[in-house]
Amino acid sequence: MKNIKLILIFFALVCFGCENYETLTKDPNKPTEVHPSLLLTNIEVNTFKEISVNAAFACRYLVFTDGYSTSQTYGWQRAGFGGYSTLLQVYKMMEEAGKDNLDNYIALGKFFRAYHLTQMTLTFGDIPYSEALRGDEGIYKPRYDTQEDVFIGILQELTEANEMLDESKGKIGGDIIYNGDILKWKKLINSFKLRVLLSLSAKEGNADLNVAAKFREVYENPAVYPIFTGLSDQGQLVFVDRDDNRYPIFHDKFSTTATYMERTFVDLLKARRDPRLFRYASPERRAVEVGQPGYQNSYSSYGGLDAGAYVSDNLDKLTERGEGSPLNPRYHSDPVNEPSIAVGYPELEFNIAEAALRGWITADVSEHYYKGIRASMEFFGVASDKINTYLNGSLVVYDEAKALEQIITQKYLSFFLNSGWEPFYNQRRTGFPVFVVGPSTQNGGQVPKRWMYPQDELDNNFENVKEAIDRQYEGNDNINGVMWICNN
Repeated sequence: MKNIKLILIFFALVCFGCENYETLTKDPNKPTEVHPSLLLTNIEVNTFKEISVNAAFACRYLVFTDGYSTSQTYGWQRAGFGGYSTLLQVYKMMEEAGKDNLDNYIALGKFFRAYHLTQMTLTFGDIPYSEALRGDEGIYKPRYDTQEDVFIGILQELTEANEMLDESKGKIGGDIIYNGDILKWKKLINSFKLRVLLSLSAKEGNADLNVAAKFREVYENPAVYPIFTGLSDQGQLVFVDRDDNRYPIFHDKFSTTATYMERTFVDLLKARRDPRLFRYASPERRAVEVGQPGYQNSYSSYGGLDAGAYVSDNLDKLTERGEGSPLNPRYHSDPVNEPSIAVGYPELEFNIAEAALRGWITADVSEHYYKGIRASMEFFGVASDKINTYLNGSLVVYDEAKALEQIITQKYLSFFLNSGWEPFYNQRRTGFPVFVVGPSTQNGGQVPKRWMYPQDELDNNFENVKEAIDRQYEGNDNINGVMWICNN
């Protein structure tokens, strides 16, 4: 009996010790589970912060004068798979949401997957999709899906995201974009879907994609597929004057002292007497020094530098002749400035205008063209009377013979320092506007078509990336390779 009591006491102590050991070894500062709302905020910041000075150099909005910029000279080579880092957070958010049946977070996860995968496939071509981020299943070297299959998957995920979002499936917390507004999220998802479909315009005859019919399905069914109806709907990140939440080039030294407007961009604005020029830029030094009354609002006071010229030639123009308009100071002096647009309402109107022009939908091309211009000008704070005057300008009035060029040019003018690399992809797709090259332009004096795959992939996933390169670019991973989406 005494031995039995001793054994019972021993087991009680062991069990008590195990329980306390497990309790003591759990780090309260490193939780293994987290509510998806706590992940959503950071995902949104990483996704919607679409202000890229490098894109502005490549897209001929700006010129860098403190040395050579590879973006400006088209000397780029490899890009990275950074989008997959954000997708790891997205996957974690979806995983945590699945544990508690929080379907609205899963729906948002599908949108973020589609958004980042779209950016990466437009950068490289074929990318890992069906086997991406499946290391927990032992897939450490994912195969590359064809760009066609990637887009088929992206469009399906956007459809599912729109279908899943529902007020009855719980509130969305941690949302700094729409504050949990389900309808606005649906509008963003479907407006982005129209962007994706239009990016596939060269594949209009592809029966598996059926882009025209899918565009029409969204456009003609607003009850099922709501889209943006105004600036208050657009997908944008609003900045606040706090650490890590300020405008990205606030107090940026190079933006203050070494970044100027590009000549061809300024010329497009001046030729149309576009009042957005005064919001984008500052007068040239030569105009400031003369100081004629009203020079700040005179188009003759503004000019640009040549993105294709040698740095020394641009510096001569700056120092000897006082030419070259700097960025408007608000970009580097205002910590809040304007929101960062990821998917904008003006862009949507231009996309609808182009789709109507292509015969995909029945709509008035000129109406949506003008709506896009007006919305862009309102976003940049242009007064209504000036907008009306602008719309009647000879180069702005809708001309059916030049419709595509007008639509894409106005979309380009509206993209200044927002929407990331979207103006580059639009130019690559349509040829509008022409991006200037010159003696400083590398890459044989031509605009690149893509970026090369990351070195990490060549080092760690060589067989799969090589297969993708062979399939698309005849074994030559180069920046001039024409990816599937660009082939008619």
